[in-house]
Amino acid sequence: MGPEDEKSDDFEVEMATLVRSSPVLMKTHNMGTCHIGSFVDFSQPLSVSRVVQRVFKSISVVIFQAKINLLLPFGPLAIILHYLTKKHGLVFFFSLLGIIPLAERLGYATEQLAFYTGPTVGGLLNATFGNATEMIISLYALGNGMIRVVQQSLLGSILSNMLLVLGCAFFSGGIVHYNKVQVFNKASAVVNSGLLLMAVMGLMFPAVLHFTHSEVQYGKSEVALSRFSSCIMLVAYASYLFFQLRSQHNSYNPIDEDERNTEDDSDEEEMPEITQWEAIAWLAVLTTWVSILSGYLVDAIQGASESLNLPVAFISVVLLPIVGNAAEHASAIMFAMKNKLDITLGVAIGSSTQISMFVIPFCVVVGWIMGKDMDLNFQLFETATLFITVLVVAFMLQEGTANYFKGLMLILCYLIVAASFFVHVDPASSDD
Repeated sequence: MGPEDEKSDDFEVEMATLVRSSPVLMKTHNMGTCHIGSFVDFSQPLSVSRVVQRVFKSISVVIFQAKINLLLPFGPLAIILHYLTKKHGLVFFFSLLGIIPLAERLGYATEQLAFYTGPTVGGLLNATFGNATEMIISLYALGNGMIRVVQQSLLGSILSNMLLVLGCAFFSGGIVHYNKVQVFNKASAVVNSGLLLMAVMGLMFPAVLHFTHSEVQYGKSEVALSRFSSCIMLVAYASYLFFQLRSQHNSYNPIDEDERNTEDDSDEEEMPEITQWEAIAWLAVLTTWVSILSGYLVDAIQGASESLNLPVAFISVVLLPIVGNAAEHASAIMFAMKNKLDITLGVAIGSSTQISMFVIPFCVVVGWIMGKDMDLNFQLFETATLFITVLVVAFMLQEGTANYFKGLMLILCYLIVAASFFVHVDPASSDD
């Protein structure tokens, strides 16, 4: 009798510790209920049959729950066409269709993981997994000497996240919650805007140095300056992560107590459908598959440009980032419609910050190691476009509120940018 009581006490202590580790589970525990499958599993010994049953249940929830997964077969079909035919236009189109459901499921898995990590870390994780595709594409293109493709695709990702993704999220959230003003944490938006301006400064000086012909050594000074600035930007981004996750953690919580209570009520109505480790596993699997399809997508760009009669620059800056940012696009809209704008900003603006302050400098450093002259000179037209975009978004975020009109303005701004690149001739296209 004594040993059984001790085991029961130890189990209750372990359960209490696990409940306290998650805000969502703490709310559920206080309500006297517990719906998470992983908690039920803790009370019984694991067996092979239970593990297999849990795996099939997770596959059923993630794969067969969404109707958009009917597009999944287009991914393998694109790979088959790549090896059997020379129709790059079809490979490009089928790769686009195949990535769409994967991106949506990637957003779903991140949302499930956000139940356990909170909004700040959840947004950071979404930005990280969402940008894994861009980083792999960039390293693949950089290894093949396609420096201009790397620059244009990363620039397009920043523009797409800041204007299209954030605009669609604000517009959708404003339509769903038309009877109230959506509020987000202004402190986090201000910090991200400052980092984006710092990134613009890092990109602007090599371009100005090149076009004013004021280099000490022509063709070498801008590369040296780019490498030095990239190291500084990486240090700044690492400091930002420490600042966000450690030093100023409390300042990134919801700023209004009434809003905190409203979010608590909405969270009590929603429960995770998969466990934390299942969400992590699905993020890894989906990111790997998206990255594989993205490789075939890049290989088909030139052929698609010829068959569709579109400039390669337009495909790299506009079409390719839309697919690469599909994960952020889907999840940002989903969170905005659920009135979780802190996560929406962490996804959209956080992703832009991560690309500009980490992915781009990282590619410069990797190119340095590879012996490639990857620099921060994105040409004058692209740098000016990024500078104006950062200013527009910074003004939209300065009030700390969102509505459908702001979202519509950002979407219309993106249409202007897309039209500009459609008629823009890349002066460095011959360098590829």
